[in-house]
Amino acid sequence: MATALLQSSLHSLPLLARGKVRDNYAVGDDRILMIASDRLSAFDVVMGEPIPGKGELLTKMALFWFERLAHVVPNHLTGEAPESVVAPDEVDQVRGRSMLVKRLKPLPIEAVVRGYLAGSGWKEYQQSQSVCGVALPAGLKNASKLPEPIFTPATKAEAGEHDENISFDRMADMVGRELASHVREVAIRLYQEAAAYALTKGIIIADTKFEFGLDVDGTLTLMDEVLTPDSSRYWPVEGYQEGTNPPSYDKQFVRDWLEQATVNGQPWGKKAPAPALPADVIERTASKYREALDRLTR
Repeated sequence: MATALLQSSLHSLPLLARGKVRDNYAVGDDRILMIASDRLSAFDVVMGEPIPGKGELLTKMALFWFERLAHVVPNHLTGEAPESVVAPDEVDQVRGRSMLVKRLKPLPIEAVVRGYLAGSGWKEYQQSQSVCGVALPAGLKNASKLPEPIFTPATKAEAGEHDENISFDRMADMVGRELASHVREVAIRLYQEAAAYALTKGIIIADTKFEFGLDVDGTLTLMDEVLTPDSSRYWPVEGYQEGTNPPSYDKQFVRDWLEQATVNGQPWGKKAPAPALPADVIERTASKYREALDRLTR
């Protein structure tokens, strides 16, 4: 495995932004070079230690899904090699972990689709028997499969802040009802097709979030990453049991460790800086990402 990349440092392109995981660089005024680092965030806090190989695994998985779902909606890929737009001494930072994409006008929402009741959705259901304004049947349990997938948008948070679940009506106020309805329709179809395929590989995609933008012609375009363990809840079929938190391929292993972690003898308050991750937590997390990719693409 190549050396872990905690943060890229290109001199040939201007840096646009560093996200929790990705570093984005401007390529002219119409393209962006997205580099997936090996950073890991949990509870909206970036860990100080990289997960070796994570950026490459995320990129391979995203490219797999972009290709598989290209018939549903256009995506942001240009088809050009990321290595072609950087200096020779920067290729190692880019190879295998980057996408050269179209610059879009991003929509200010996360398009979340849930097929199962988990996480914040389960907490909300216990209080109101609904999720983001979507009424659900009585008697559901943690990890219950929903009668049909539901669309539960969220606002995009700045780094260090938490995304906020919102109703469809509020999303419609933000982007317009026609566009909101189109996003909902496309997001649910993407989820349904991906979940059905993953199930044939022994993986349940409990929920996921998509990001969309508009191109220069106003065409809705799938962007950022898609259906990776960073943006989705992946459960192995063999470990699934309704009423429990199933084991997962995503960051849950790190989250579980952090829930028990202490700083100066006190429970960690889920604010930066994060406690240092032990070597075994790093390796087991990396192996989860590898296993998810291997199962999906074998």
